[in-house]
Amino acid sequence: MKGTAMIALKTLGIATFATAAISFTLPAAAGTRYPTNVIAEYVYACMKANGENRAILDRCSCSIDVIESILPYERYETASTFKQLGLLTGENGALFRESAPAKAATAELRRAQAEADIRCF
Repeated sequence: MKGTAMIALKTLGIATFATAAISFTLPAAAGTRYPTNVIAEYVYACMKANGENRAILDRCSCSIDVIESILPYERYETASTFKQLGLLTGENGALFRESAPAKAATAELRRAQAEADIRCF
């Protein structure tokens, strides 16, 4: 009986270790979280635009959390890219401002930001 219990205990320990190892290698919600640098950049820009104090930090952090809950990262990244490249002057920026995909992506981002403003500010 003692030998059987030890084998069962060892097997349980190995299974627990394997489960823990897998959970460390695979994020809990793979692909759903925004990268930390993107969140920090958003909060920094938001604070620069709205004020640099603790209350604004909380509101800006809330804002990116709301946007993250609405837009998957891939769509946020696409919209941000169109928005940034749309700042180029002349024909170079026109494609990123006036194309149907650019308009759709930036409109989706604006809607998410408006929802974030309502909830957080």
